[in-house]
Amino acid sequence: MANPSYQQRRGQIETYFDRTAADAWKRLTSDAPLGRIRETVRQGRELMRQTLLEWMPQDLSGCRLLDAGCGTGLLSVAAARRGAEVVAVDLSATLIDLARERVPVDLNSGSVAFSVGDMLDAERGTFDYIVAMDSLIHYEPEDALALIRGFAAQARRAVIFTFAPRTPALALMHAVGQFFPRSDRSPAIVPIAEKRLQGLIEQDDGLQNWRVGRSERIIRGFYTSQGLELVAKS
Repeated sequence: MANPSYQQRRGQIETYFDRTAADAWKRLTSDAPLGRIRETVRQGRELMRQTLLEWMPQDLSGCRLLDAGCGTGLLSVAAARRGAEVVAVDLSATLIDLARERVPVDLNSGSVAFSVGDMLDAERGTFDYIVAMDSLIHYEPEDALALIRGFAAQARRAVIFTFAPRTPALALMHAVGQFFPRSDRSPAIVPIAEKRLQGLIEQDDGLQNWRVGRSERIIRGFYTSQGLELVAKS
């Protein structure tokens, strides 16, 4: 994607996770004690991760899965333990290094290959499932839609992703300050109404072979996110 807004935000996200907040996210995705606010974010992310995993078969043997924006690899490892061949990609070399350090030796029959790069790199081939948890929330709706369209071009069964739903509570949270102290605050999250996003998907020529499936909102303290499933039409 060559859109200036996409490229600018992509650079901000890369800098944030690679330099500004690497230590904060290392703790957030571990078992280390956290303050009250960050603990609600951890709980919310765990609930969302389990929700997205539940939308896929318990047995993923023989399936190829892209974890787009994998972070420290928690979802990747869970999918691999179900038998999936996981390709896990993130912009942040720091988070990928951490994911490689943390990956367990025993992944049952599955596997995980971590790499730094763009989520839409077509050279990785096609996938049965593409999952993008909290990877699109910083992009403007048009850029997020283009990413979803790109995922759909590489997926065979389902594209599962999250977005920031437009709610009064979420708008207030971001008006008074985001999840972390100013020193390691993330790039702004861009909320979008669920109805609007579904309308954009349904009207997009590149997504005519896909239908909207399940949708679920997770709210835990300072974490608000909504999972959405796109399923390939038979």
